[in-house]
Amino acid sequence: MHKNFMFFLLLFVNFITAQENNVTGTIVDEHNLPVIGASVTWKDTTIGVTTDENGFFSLPFSEENKKLMISYIGYETQTLEVHEPKVLKINVKPSKTLGEVVVQTKRNSLQKSYVKTANVVTMSSKELLKAACCNLSESFETNPSIDVNFSDAISGSKQIKMLGLTSPYILIAEENIPSVRGASQAYGLSFTPGTWVESIQVTKGAGSVVNGYESISGQINTELIKPANDIPFFLNAYGSTDSRYELNTHFNKKISDKWSSSLFLHGNARVAKNDMNHDGFLDNPLGKQINVLNRWQYSDAEKGWVSFINLRYMRDEKQTGQVEFDPDRDKFTNNYWGSEINTDKVDLSTKIGYVFPDMPYQSIGFQNSFNYHKQESYFGFNQYNIQQNSFYSNLIFNSIISNTLNKFSTGLNFTSDDYNEYVFVGSAMDVSRRDNSIGAFFEYTYDNTDNFSLVAGARYDVHNRLGAFFTPRVHMRYNPWEKAVFRASAGRGKRSANIFAENQQLFATSRAFNILNTGGKIYGLDPEIAWNYGVSFMQGFQLFGRTAEVSLDFYRTDFENQAVVDLYAGPQQVLFYNLDGKSYANSLQLEFNYEFFKHLNLRTAYKYYDIQTDYLSGAKERPLQAKHRVFANLAFETHIKEKGQQWKFDFTYNWMGAQRLPNTADNALLRDRLPDYSPSFSVMNAQITRTFSSTFEVYVGGENIGNYKQKKAILGAENPFGPSFDSSIIYAPVFGQMYYAGLRFKIK
Repeated sequence: MHKNFMFFLLLFVNFITAQENNVTGTIVDEHNLPVIGASVTWKDTTIGVTTDENGFFSLPFSEENKKLMISYIGYETQTLEVHEPKVLKINVKPSKTLGEVVVQTKRNSLQKSYVKTANVVTMSSKELLKAACCNLSESFETNPSIDVNFSDAISGSKQIKMLGLTSPYILIAEENIPSVRGASQAYGLSFTPGTWVESIQVTKGAGSVVNGYESISGQINTELIKPANDIPFFLNAYGSTDSRYELNTHFNKKISDKWSSSLFLHGNARVAKNDMNHDGFLDNPLGKQINVLNRWQYSDAEKGWVSFINLRYMRDEKQTGQVEFDPDRDKFTNNYWGSEINTDKVDLSTKIGYVFPDMPYQSIGFQNSFNYHKQESYFGFNQYNIQQNSFYSNLIFNSIISNTLNKFSTGLNFTSDDYNEYVFVGSAMDVSRRDNSIGAFFEYTYDNTDNFSLVAGARYDVHNRLGAFFTPRVHMRYNPWEKAVFRASAGRGKRSANIFAENQQLFATSRAFNILNTGGKIYGLDPEIAWNYGVSFMQGFQLFGRTAEVSLDFYRTDFENQAVVDLYAGPQQVLFYNLDGKSYANSLQLEFNYEFFKHLNLRTAYKYYDIQTDYLSGAKERPLQAKHRVFANLAFETHIKEKGQQWKFDFTYNWMGAQRLPNTADNALLRDRLPDYSPSFSVMNAQITRTFSSTFEVYVGGENIGNYKQKKAILGAENPFGPSFDSSIIYAPVFGQMYYAGLRFKIK
C-alpha cells in the first residue's frame, strides 16, 4: 500500500501544467487585512475564483477579457481595467448605503464549499450563538459533523466524536497551533470560551500534513477574534437553572494604524448543588473558572508583514461527588465519596508572517507556542496529577511551481512535551516521560481554477518514542457539473495514546487498572497507527423554487495498532493492551438542507456507525457508541428592521439509537447490572433571541426540554467505596431539563 501511495503522490507532484499567463493579486480591506472569500470574475463571463485565506487570487488572462470585477459582502463592488497579465493589490471599501449592507449581509452560519479540496465545514461566530454555547465543547450542538456526548456522571464535561472516534483521534488546533492534546484531552475543550471564537473549521478525514502527524479522523481549527477587526467593547452575561453563571467581556484598542490589542476576560461559576435524579450525587460539579487572554496584532499589508502575540492564564476548579461531601472534612476518607479537579494553564504563542509584496502567492510563516498545564485531582481514594510543559515550533514556506495553478507548502516542525505524571489506583505509579519530535513536510496543491484540484502531501518525522516514520496524505476534488462536488481523501496518522489523561472518567470507578503489555515505550504500549479513507458527494439544486442541498459522506478508519481500552473484561477492572487483530470504524452520513422560504432553514442528517474492535473476549462493538443517529435543526429569522431589530428562533433535535454498554453482569447486586444495550432516546434544545439594536440583544433557551434522563447514571451509588461503583457508563443526559437566559451588549 505504501509503495502505491508513493507512486500516486509522485505522479501528481510531477504533473505540472504548461506555463499560463495569469492575473494574480491580493484583496485587502480598510485595515489592510486579507479579505477571504471575495469574488473575482471577468465581467459578463462565468470565469471567476474566490480569494483564499491570504486574500490571494489567480485568474487566467485572455485578450477577450479586459474588465475585472471584485465583490464581497458588505463592500462596494469594483471594476478594474486589466490589459495584460500582472500582479495586483486591491483595496475594497465598505458599502456606504444601508440598502447595500442589508441586502448583502446574509450569509450561512454553517458553510460548505464547492471549491475547497478538503471536506471542510466552516462554522461562523453566528452559528455559535444558536445554542447555550459557553465554551468550545458546547459549540457543536448544531453541527451534524460532530457528535457531542457526556463523558461521565462526575465531571460534567462533554466529549466530542468525529467519524465515531473520540477527540484524541482529532487534531484540535487554535489558529493552526495544536492545542487540545496530552494532559488537556479530557477537559481542554472547556477552556476556550465561545465568545472568543471567530470561526471554526471542521475537516473530515485525513488532514493536512502541515499541522502534524497525529490527526486520524479529522481536524478542528479554531480562529479567535482578531484584534484588528474587534469592536471596542463586548459584554455577555449568562445564567441557567443548573446554577451556572458566566460573564464575558472583551476590550479592544487600536494602538496605531498597524498595532491593535484585545483583552478577553471570562469567568464562570456553578454555586448550588443539584441532584435531579436523587441518587445522592451531584448532577454537575460545583466549580469556578477565571480565564484571561491578551492578544496583540501587527499588520502592515503594504510591506507584507503580519504578526500575533497571545498570552493566556486560566484557573479551573471543580468539586463533585456525593451531595454531603465536604473536601475539608471528607477528603481521602470513607465518610462520603468526593472529587476535586483543579487545573492551572499558561499559554504563550507568537505568529509572524511575511507575504512578498511583488509575489503575493509567496509567503513565509513562523509559529511558536509554549504551554504549561498542571492538573491536580483525586476521585475518592484514586489520584491523578499531571503537569505538561510543551513547546511547539512550525516554520512554513508557501510558493508556486511555474504558475499559480501549482502551489506548494514546505517546512519544519518541532515539538517537545515534558510530562510529570502521577497515578494512584490501589498503588502508586510514576509514569513521567519526555517526548521530542522533529519533522519536515512538503504539500503540493494543483487547482485548475475550474473543476479539479488536488492536495498531496507527505512528512517525515523522528520521535524519541515513535521512531522515524513517514506520513502521506492526499485530498482530491472534482466538480462534474454545476453545484456538484465529489471529494476523496486518504492518509495515515500516528500518535501516542495518553491512556490515563484520555480516560480520566475511569478514575471515578472502583475498577483496577491493568496494563498487559510492557515492551512498548508509552506506558508499555506501542504507538497507535491508523489509515483513514473517505469519499463524499454534495449536490445543490432548486426544490419548489427554493435552495436545497444534499450530501453523502463515507469514511473508514483502519487501525494497524491501537491502545485498546477494554471494558468488557468485567466491571471490576479495565485492561489496556496493544491491538491483536482488527479494529475499524465505518462512518456514513446523509445530510439534507433546505430553505423553506427566506429566513427559514432546515438542516437534517442521518448518521450510521459500524465500529468494532477485536478484544480479548472477541470482536465487539465499541461501547457507548450508537449505530444510528438522527439530527435536525430548524432556524428562523425575521427581517432586520431599520434599527437592527430582529427575532431569531432555533430548534435542534437529536435522536440516538441503542448503544452497546460495558459488561456489568458480574456485579453482585442485580440493581448494579445494566443490559447489553441502552434504550434509544431523543433530546430537544431550543433558543429564542431578541435583537433590539445592532448593539444589544437578549436570549432565552432550554436544553433537553423533553426532560429525558438516564435511569441509572451511577452504579453502586448506595456504596461508592464498594466493588460495583462506576460513574463512567453514561449514554444519556443526567441532569434533565435546563433553561437559561443571557444578554449581549456591544460598543462599536
